[in-house]
Amino acid sequence: MTSGSRPGKGCLVAPPSRYAPGQPCQYRVVTADFSLTLPSTMAAALRAGHPWIFRDRVPSGFRAPAGSWVRIQAGDCRAWALWSPDSPIALRVYSTHQAPDATWVDARVREALDLRKLTLDADTTAYRLLFGEGDGLPGVTADRYGDHIVILSYAPGLEQVVEWACASLLQQLAPRSIVHKPAGSSEGATQVLHGKKPPNEIVVTENGLRFRVELGKAQKSGLFLDHRDNRAFVARLARNARVLNLFSYTGAFSVYAAAAGARQVTTVDVAPGVVDAARENFKLNGLDPNAHHFEVADVFAWVDAARERNGNFDLVICDPPSLARRKEQRVQALKAYRKLNTAVMRLVTPGGLLATASCTAQVDVSAFQRTVAEAATRARRRFQILRDAAHAADHPVMAHHPEGRYLKFLLGRVIQLP
Repeated sequence: MTSGSRPGKGCLVAPPSRYAPGQPCQYRVVTADFSLTLPSTMAAALRAGHPWIFRDRVPSGFRAPAGSWVRIQAGDCRAWALWSPDSPIALRVYSTHQAPDATWVDARVREALDLRKLTLDADTTAYRLLFGEGDGLPGVTADRYGDHIVILSYAPGLEQVVEWACASLLQQLAPRSIVHKPAGSSEGATQVLHGKKPPNEIVVTENGLRFRVELGKAQKSGLFLDHRDNRAFVARLARNARVLNLFSYTGAFSVYAAAAGARQVTTVDVAPGVVDAARENFKLNGLDPNAHHFEVADVFAWVDAARERNGNFDLVICDPPSLARRKEQRVQALKAYRKLNTAVMRLVTPGGLLATASCTAQVDVSAFQRTVAEAATRARRRFQILRDAAHAADHPVMAHHPEGRYLKFLLGRVIQLP
């Protein structure tokens, strides 16, 4: 059941663009406070810190404006959550101790930045500053690209937290600009929260390598930050190897492999623009793109054709885009992963290496590993796992929220049956 609303004590920071680093921020009350009683069976999950309450667990009669703070009671557990009326995740739980305010969010941001200081070095200027649920700020992420910060929010109603986080990042890091992109929005929906609109293209470094990123893009910048540690691991194995990078996007894995001394790198993606960007990233790192192969093709068809040509590679990277957006698509996604990895394993030289990944949140770790094992059986191979990894260290995952691990990365040796 729900209870009535009353004036809240939460407050929203005034637009951060009005403030310079180090200046105190001013606040004004803008939210209402709602109460909601949930089944006592949910108390254990709330107490453990799981941050999501799905819509089917919320009483059908509950109503509140998007972005309202809701005080939840489940058995003897109390929590404070942010309401999203149009999202499958109806409530994102922030705290079991207090209603979050600007000071509370500032503490979470400081904790996140302290963690990045432990895991990053001066050779990397592009990384994730805030990873939503993994940093205690559900639904909000922030990425740093050199002197610019891009904040993404994943549901309507998160603007309040975005502005608090922006104020904290501004005071802590003093970036040239901070912009906010609501997830799923067009480029025109980008809001400048601080400074001027950043340039559409800048150059960043990752482990000493240089990459162009396009901040003007609505979602993807041209560099998947979550694979940074996996790219570095692949580079250690690429020397003198014939490398194939499938679903290459702008070629980050390819650049790492070529810079590490790969004999030849073949880069394949369906989009002409990203393949051209991959060539440019080679040049940016002093690598001759003419010494390597770049192909614009549907990857599934390209793999089938390569099998007919008896193409063989010492190291294959296979990192397809998400194959399922909804639960109903999970079974079909697993079939696609099985078919793809079966075909790809047949392109690996005996004793060669395959790095295969899934960013499909609907497919968990065990399901993906099981599917790769089934693919090995169909390909009449054995797959000896050398690395089982997730995101880079700037994408932490809370133990009580396994759903936060969307990226699965397996690197192993492909062995023919004796």
